[in-house]
Amino acid sequence: MATSNSKPSILTSVFGMKCPKCRKGKMFRSSNPWNLKKVFDMNDHCPNCGQPFELEVGFYYGTGYVSYALCVAFSIATAVAWFALVGFTAYSMSFLHWLIINVLLLVVLQPWFMRLSRSIYIHFFVSYDPGAIERHQHEVSGTAK
Repeated sequence: MATSNSKPSILTSVFGMKCPKCRKGKMFRSSNPWNLKKVFDMNDHCPNCGQPFELEVGFYYGTGYVSYALCVAFSIATAVAWFALVGFTAYSMSFLHWLIINVLLLVVLQPWFMRLSRSIYIHFFVSYDPGAIERHQHEVSGTAK
C-alpha cells in the first residue's frame, strides 16, 4: 500500500505531464490538449517546487524527434493490431483502410503527442528530487521574511 510520502511513478509523471523534479506540479496551464489556442501554454515554473520548465532558449526544439518516434511507434502498433484483427492481403483494400484510419488518428491525437513529447523530453534532463517541494517552500518563506 502506497503512502503519501512514496515516490511518484515516472510513468504517472510523464503521462500525467507533471513536473519531473517533484512529479506533482502541472507542466501545462490547461489540462485540455485539444484547446489548440493553448496547446503549448506551459507554466514558467512548477507551482510546487519552482523548477523552471524552459531550461534554455529553444530547449523544446528537440521534442520534434520525440514526437516523430511516438508517431512511428503508434503507427507500428496500429498496423500490428490491424494485421492481427483484420489482416492485410494483396487483393483487398484493407491496407488503404488502415492507412486512412491511422492518418486520421494521428491528426486527432497530434496535440496530445506534442504535449507528451515535451513531457518525455524534459524528463530526460531533469531528475527527480524528493525534497524539492520542502526546499522550495523554505526558500519562498525565507525571502518573504
